[in-house]
Amino acid sequence: MLTDICTSTHRRQPTRQEMRVWDMSGVERLTFPDGDTAIYKYAVEPFATEDQILKAARRSGIPVPEVHGSISRDGTLGMVIEDLGEPVREAGDTDGIVAAVALHQAEPIDWLPVMDEDALAALPALALAHLRRLREAGRWLEGTEEIAQSLTVLAAAGAKRARGAELAPFGWVHSEFHPTSLHLSQDAWFLLDFARAFTGPSLLDLASWHGTIDTPDPARLRGLIEAYVAAGGHRDALAERGGLAPEAWALGWHRLWASEWFMEQAHRWINNPADDPAYIEVVKGHLEAAVRLLEA
Repeated sequence: MLTDICTSTHRRQPTRQEMRVWDMSGVERLTFPDGDTAIYKYAVEPFATEDQILKAARRSGIPVPEVHGSISRDGTLGMVIEDLGEPVREAGDTDGIVAAVALHQAEPIDWLPVMDEDALAALPALALAHLRRLREAGRWLEGTEEIAQSLTVLAAAGAKRARGAELAPFGWVHSEFHPTSLHLSQDAWFLLDFARAFTGPSLLDLASWHGTIDTPDPARLRGLIEAYVAAGGHRDALAERGGLAPEAWALGWHRLWASEWFMEQAHRWINNPADDPAYIEVVKGHLEAAVRLLEA
């Protein structure tokens, strides 16, 4: 695929340096014979449309790396993008707020998946379906009763707690909005890793900024939302949703959204039974938090 991209963009074959490799994607730095560098990123479904998302984001005025060339073949994407070099420092909360305001004010694109009120309310049922398929395959049979119970409770409360999902800011959701996805150069910033972007409640990005490893901290997120509004983010970011404070609403739904994704990965995309014990513990913790935060 890289050879074909280079041929189509009239570039000679580069040398390749592996940077990061995951189960479903990888990143390399390319060095061409003339000394120019670029980044080669490859990924399989459901990450195989990132080149199109990056192009659309760039047209919407979002600072992202330029796509020099790409090919999608048999469910696999290969793309050569601009090399931004090494970041000058790690991104902090202030940087994240600036990027979030710009991202959420950008014109959304009409072909991204939409996570509206109905789609949010349906997440528990989707996750229960994943659990059923895993159990039918002889997996997730032990230690998952709490998962089933949490999802059942969340399904009963879903319609009520999903209300307000389409309040502003509603549009671009990066979905991998973490400090590692924000590249800071000497005089500019760029957002990376748009493979799972969708249209939905942009508060989910703010909920994801501090990651999902630590216990959800509503007070910390409240401070981030207030700073976001002060920096130009939509004032309705502070509005109550689903009968809850926005920080609890966003953290609860983000943990549930992440759980559904982990469960889909487990049976569909990665499908590695050896990972099941780790996935079960992560999902169990996320769902316990979601039940608490959403007051289900």
